[in-house]
Amino acid sequence: MHEEKNEKTFLGFWIYLMTDLLMFAGLFAAFIVLRNNTFGGVGGSQIFNMPFVLVETLFLLTSSFTCGVALLLAHEKKLKGVIAMLCTTFLLGAGFLGMELYEFSHLFSEGHTYQKSAFLSSYFALVGTHGLHITAGLLWMLILIIFILKKGLTQGGIRKITLMSLFWHFLDIVWIFIFTIVYLMGVAL
Repeated sequence: MHEEKNEKTFLGFWIYLMTDLLMFAGLFAAFIVLRNNTFGGVGGSQIFNMPFVLVETLFLLTSSFTCGVALLLAHEKKLKGVIAMLCTTFLLGAGFLGMELYEFSHLFSEGHTYQKSAFLSSYFALVGTHGLHITAGLLWMLILIIFILKKGLTQGGIRKITLMSLFWHFLDIVWIFIFTIVYLMGVAL
């Protein structure tokens, strides 16, 4: 009975991730079609600060590594290590989100808002949706840390860490595509 519940939980979560993947695919498609529609305004090469985005990317990719270590430690029932790695993942993710919010506020302060062009509109939609997912992941992680501190590393707790880890790695993969398609290709075009 317990195995059947786990299988249904994981199947349901994979289905959720695939629906998220379809949503991001639509946002990527819209961005690719609209990235040259600047309405006479700025394009990516004029507004993207690549060293800043690279640091932001390193924060998120490192958080994926620490999240993976947390899952490995959970299977070894090393509570302190799990908490340390989840807290590190949270801090790196929060750093990434803070940098993304700073980037958005900087662009807005310079007048580069989503209302200026189709390029900026699709940029903010794609990157902003990813940021909302990071926010949800951070909230989930915080609740998970509290759960583990109260209940310990139960079978249910390890399942929750596994699901959260899948979500976090999914967001990192999406970011790699954002970094490549939006930023790297944006400054090259």
